Amino acid sequence: MAIVNDVRLHPTRNDLSQSVRESMIDTLNQTLADLSDLHGHAKQAHWNVRGMEFIALHELFDTLAEELDGHIDAVAERVTALGGTALGTVRMAARHSRLPEFPLNLSGGKAYTEALADRYGAAANLVRKAIDTADAAGDMNTADLFTEIGRDLDKRLWFLEAHLSE
Repeated sequence: MAIVNDVRLHPTRNDLSQSVRESMIDTLNQTLADLSDLHGHAKQAHWNVRGMEFIALHELFDTLAEELDGHIDAVAERVTALGGTALGTVRMAARHSRLPEFPLNLSGGKAYTEALADRYGAAANLVRKAIDTADAAGDMNTADLFTEIGRDLDKRLWFLEAHLSE
């Protein structure tokens, strides 16, 4: 799904072809929407979690959101490095995110952890596809960025799933 239609490319001395840059900018902006949405999900869980494991989950969910801040910034900056325009507002993220909406009527830490684990798993799977897209296009720098993000998403998914283990 192309999300960049009316945004012009800025001149750059980057030697990737215009078609590769356009494809990567679109993939990056899609990932920017997904990660921005995931950040909102982590904060939603952080603010609203209750129960016996409150403090541990409250702090974990805040750590998840803080880590995403760095990835969001790196993705947006890669868009602009390729001559594109980062589409990073909350409204843009809401319009273009491929993640399922975060449920509002959750009760207890387990429910919040499950909801976040589902969304982290979905985001990690989407980033793996983005790695393949960047690799196939020959943009190893963008593939490397996606690999770093995917590694961190997988690690955080492991943390969430470990909380769900009996």
